[in-house]
This record gives sequence, C-alpha cells and structure tokens, in this order.
Amino acid sequence: MDPMKTHGMFSWNELITTDVEAAKQFYGKLLGWTFEDMPMEHLPGMTYSSAKVGGQYVGGMMTFPPAAEGRNIPPHWGAYITVDDTDESAKQCVALGGEVIHGPVDIPHVGRFAVLRDPLGAYIHIITYFPETGGA
Repeated sequence: MDPMKTHGMFSWNELITTDVEAAKQFYGKLLGWTFEDMPMEHLPGMTYSSAKVGGQYVGGMMTFPPAAEGRNIPPHWGAYITVDDTDESAKQCVALGGEVIHGPVDIPHVGRFAVLRDPLGAYIHIITYFPETGGA
C-alpha cells in the first residue's frame, strides 16, 4: 500500500523547530540522514529541509511558520495521515468532538492539509496529496 494514496495511513513526519541547522546536525549524526533544502513557495523567505536515507525521503524540517508566533508551541515532530478529503475529514473531526487548529490549507505542489486536535488533546496532521505528488 502506498501511504500517500491510502486513507488512514501515516505518510509523512515533520519537525517544526527553532533551529533547523542544529536539528540537521543532530539527526544527521544520530540517524545518518542527509538533507535536501528547498524554498517554501507558500511561505516566502522560509526553507524546507527534506531528510533522506539512501536517497529515500523520510521526513522534513522547518522553523516555526509565522502562523505559530505567540502560541508558545515547543519544537515538535508532527505526523501526517493521508485522508481522501481534508475538508471533509476536518468537518468530521469537529463533529466527533475534536478541533481544527489550522487549515485546511493548500501546500503548493504537495497537497491540502489541516492540523487537528482530538477530544483528548492530541494533535495530528491530515493531508490529501495532489495527484502530481504521487498521491490519490
């Protein structure tokens, strides 16, 4: 099964941190990751660092985006779960007693995502990948 195409599967992991260069040094040495940096089209001036193992993408890293300013959020890893329809899943989250924290919004050339909080307080990212990314 392809996690980018299968509803309910974990498909990406992302570190949001205050110091990407320090994180790259740590995880590079700890896990043998190499990194590929690219500008973030939807967040001008920001860079995204994709982590790789043997040429395979395994996750990414970025600094806190402007939307997180003033929220007192610590550095953290965010897990993404593929869904068939981000907007519908966000609505369902609310109907089930959860909360939409951010989004749904598009990430150009990647997909449409949202950050949710379940009724117990745990956070999760959901995403519907655009066809050009290999997703559903």
